Amino acid sequence: MKTLANVFREALKEKGIESFGVLSKRFRKSKSKLQDVAVEIITGKGAIFRVPEKTAVAWDLNGNRVEGSHYAYAPLCMMEKFEPVLMPEELRSKLPGWPYFIIDLYHWNKHTQKEKGKVCLQVSQSYGLLRDYFTGRELAVTWANDEFGRMFKGPIDRITPYAGPTAEFLRENDIDEVVLLDPWAEEVLSEKDFDVGAFIIGGIVDTGGNKKKTTPKIGEELEKAGIKVRRRKIVLRGDVIGVPDRINRILGIILKMMVEGKSMDEAVYEFQEPLHARWRLRKELPKRAIRYRVNGKTYRVVEKELFDEYSRWLKIRWEDFVKVLRELDLIALERKRIHRLNKLSSPRIINGKLYRVILLKKAAMLCYNC
Repeated sequence: MKTLANVFREALKEKGIESFGVLSKRFRKSKSKLQDVAVEIITGKGAIFRVPEKTAVAWDLNGNRVEGSHYAYAPLCMMEKFEPVLMPEELRSKLPGWPYFIIDLYHWNKHTQKEKGKVCLQVSQSYGLLRDYFTGRELAVTWANDEFGRMFKGPIDRITPYAGPTAEFLRENDIDEVVLLDPWAEEVLSEKDFDVGAFIIGGIVDTGGNKKKTTPKIGEELEKAGIKVRRRKIVLRGDVIGVPDRINRILGIILKMMVEGKSMDEAVYEFQEPLHARWRLRKELPKRAIRYRVNGKTYRVVEKELFDEYSRWLKIRWEDFVKVLRELDLIALERKRIHRLNKLSSPRIINGKLYRVILLKKAAMLCYNC
C-alpha cells in the first residue's frame, strides 16, 4: 500500500524536482525526511518553495543526503518571500483512500481511571504509528467523550475524534464493511481483508472482569446497524497466545503486514514484548518435556537448546527462558546429556503417560541444575 512519503515523492517528481532541503535544522535528525515533511505540509504547516540560493542541507527523493537544492520546505508565512511549488491543498488532492483505523470507546466507563490512562496512552502511540505511514488522520476514536478529551495528551487535532457511535461514523463516511480484530474470531486476518474501508481494533485494556469478550459485542452492534463485519484474529504460528494485546501493537502488526508486506509471524515478532513471549513459552515448553522417573520421583526435562529454537520466533531473553522453567518446574539439560539419560533409562507407561525410568543405582547420574 502506498504511503504518504510515496505520494509526496511522486508529487515532487511530477514537477521535475529531484531533491529538496529545509531552511532550518528541524528535520535533520528525522529518520524519514519525506514522511515527516509531507505530514507537515498535509497539516497546513508549510509548503515546498523554490529558493534563489541552494539550501545548506538537502536530500534526494530516497532520503539520501545531497549537497543542496533550490527547492525547500518552509512555513507558509514565507509565501511572500519565495515562489510556492507544492502547496498543502495540492498534496492533499493526491492522497489515496486509506482506510480508517477505529478505536471504539463505547466501554470507556467500564475502565478504572488507571486503565483509562492506559487507553489514552495507547491511542497516542497508535497515532505515532499511523503518522509513520499515512497522515495520522486515519486514526478515528469513536464514542470520544469529554473525559477522554481531557485525559488525552496526544495531538487530538491531528486524529479524528467522533463523539457518536461507530456505526454512525461509518455511515457518514460511506463505509458499509469493516474488519473487526477479535481474538475470539474463527478466521485469521490476511491480505484479502485489506480492501475494507475501516479496521476496528477495539478500545479495551485489561480484558478481565466485566470487560471480558466485549470485542465480539462491538461486532454484534455494528451488524444490527447494517454494517457487514469480518471478524478476524491475529495469530502467531496458528495460536493467539503470544500475540500482543495492546491496541497500538495490534495496529502496528496490521500496518507491517499491509504496508510493508511482512508475514503475520514476522509482524507479531516485531511488536512482541518478553511478557507476551513468556505467555507462549509456558504453553510450548511442556509439549517438549520428557518425564523421567527416579526412585519414585518425577523430573520433567527439556533440552537447553530449545532456547535457541524458540528465540527465533519468540522475543525471549535467557532470563525469560529460566523464569518459565522455574514457574513450570522444568529442568533444562544439554541435548547430549539427555541422550545419555535415555540410554540409561527404560520407557514405561504409567497412568497412561510415557515415562523414562532410571534404576536407583544410576540415579546419581541425573543432574537437574538449569
